[in-house]
Amino acid sequence: MIIYRCPPYGCGIVFKINSAGKETVLHTFTGGSDGSGPAAGLVTDNSGNLYGTTTFGGALGNGTVFKVDSSGNETVLHSFCNLSGCADGASPVGGLVRDGAGNLYGTTVGGGLNGGGTVYKLDTSGNEHVLYNFCSQPSCADGLQPEAGLVLDNKGDLYGTTLLGGASFQGAVFKVDSTDKETVLYSFTGSTDGQQPYGGVIRDSAGNLYGTTPFGGANGSGAVFKIAP
Repeated sequence: MIIYRCPPYGCGIVFKINSAGKETVLHTFTGGSDGSGPAAGLVTDNSGNLYGTTTFGGALGNGTVFKVDSSGNETVLHSFCNLSGCADGASPVGGLVRDGAGNLYGTTVGGGLNGGGTVYKLDTSGNEHVLYNFCSQPSCADGLQPEAGLVLDNKGDLYGTTLLGGASFQGAVFKVDSTDKETVLYSFTGSTDGQQPYGGVIRDSAGNLYGTTPFGGANGSGAVFKIAP
């Protein structure tokens, strides 16, 4: 097991705040096999279990997918970089989305067959499946380093962003369909349209996608964007 050295302010927590504003710490990460550095939010199921990711820690130091049950007990569902060359992905920064069957979907910023990050699925038995490996085309036109989580439509298609890659290497908005085919829906140019999206997208009932970029835009200070279906 690899022990991740936590920063002075600790390795992170999972917390609950009740309706009266009282906080309860459900789990304190140690930087060991339980994970370290949860950077994203959580998803929940009907039983009150919480699911999330840590960027570091886990059995091999490259992040985890974890579950915290309603009693505050943490279980690591997957430790990343458990395949040769980190083919299963490494260092998830974004959170998870959960389908009606209980499968979890997310991204890793690194690892995968090409080292450019992955879209993955974790099934209800705890088996991880890489659905897409980024940077598989010349100049990473398909995207590189997905930092954020995903959204899921009722057809099983997944939508997200990459920080880099795309036609101009300034980031992209992508779709991975239910057959694991990836399509770049938009490549940012770094101009007035925005640059390098860190966050993910949300989707409305008409299929429009909305998100933000921290750079670019008409004033160089970021943009809010919409992509039509």
